[in-house]
Amino acid sequence: MNPFTIFPAIDLKDGRCVRLRQGRAEEATVYSDDPVSMARHWQDLGAEWLHVVDLDGAFQGQSAHREILRKIAAVGVPVELGGGLRTQEAIEAVLTDGVRRAIVGTMAWAEPKVLERLCVCFGKRLVLGIDARDGRVQIKGWTETTDLSAVALARQADSFGVHTIIYTDTATDGMLQGPNCAALEKLCRSVSCDVVASGGISSVADIRKLRALGCPNLVGAIVGKALVEDAFSIEEAVRACEP
Repeated sequence: MNPFTIFPAIDLKDGRCVRLRQGRAEEATVYSDDPVSMARHWQDLGAEWLHVVDLDGAFQGQSAHREILRKIAAVGVPVELGGGLRTQEAIEAVLTDGVRRAIVGTMAWAEPKVLERLCVCFGKRLVLGIDARDGRVQIKGWTETTDLSAVALARQADSFGVHTIIYTDTATDGMLQGPNCAALEKLCRSVSCDVVASGGISSVADIRKLRALGCPNLVGAIVGKALVEDAFSIEEAVRACEP
């Protein structure tokens, strides 16, 4: 993996590739009826990783696309998966199916002791997804906002030994208005683990802004709508990642 990696996003809902505006299920735009072909498309364009979210799993609390996920994992590009992974058994199942890294979110807020144990069990294959709005953690597919700050949760997870945190600013996700750099910088400087940015990236200039923050533990960015709608290419994004 390069020092800064671009993760094309594939969001699954009802068996199709969609994008949501600010995580709202009722504001879904369908981009493809064939998620496996979409995975191959990103592979052909040079993607080093794929970021896959099972939106139905996130809303329902359990994986809803297992067969599709197996096929995506078999394409050959390393896959990280989030959405509905709220038990150790669910994590083990997707890792067995070929997913490289499993992302947990709601569980970390609800059961921090379980998160601590999972960090030991799965090591680098476990990723914490922190979704936040106005600095407060959101859970259950962004349908509930807690009183816990994103920074507090990140620090706790860092103390448990989590290797990677994906930070999503839900107010910017899907809006193509740029990432929340201030929130990202604050979180990155609060922890020692790796951080991946998510939400709002609309141009290669946004990627350069993330790089310009100068946070050595900010190791990548997830890009969804901007890539799907050809605002820029993966090749252009990778060039923007170079020192």
